[in-house]
Amino acid sequence: MAHIRPDNTQKGKISYNAGIVSGIVSLAVSEVEGVRLLNAKNKGIKLLFEKQGVVADISVIVDYGYNVPSLAFRIQQSIKHNVESMTKYKVDKVDVHIQDVDFPENAII
Repeated sequence: MAHIRPDNTQKGKISYNAGIVSGIVSLAVSEVEGVRLLNAKNKGIKLLFEKQGVVADISVIVDYGYNVPSLAFRIQQSIKHNVESMTKYKVDKVDVHIQDVDFPENAII
């Protein structure tokens, strides 16, 4: 069992691999109903670690029938919340790119 000093005098540094942050972003997108990343291997995620914070560039596919602006906003909120609560990073910007709409087979267009 690890001993934690209550006086907050521990020395050391925590660093996060970009893959960890990418995984957190992927999880955040999966929490939003009606949307999925462009590619299962995180090809739909591009991250830049800037002085002001993380800049995320996300490409997604939305399901037919969902309000696109609302989905994009929920994706932005989810990413910001998850990254900031699970890491030391702040999120500066989240750009969401809707690449496609997934229509059901019986949809009348």
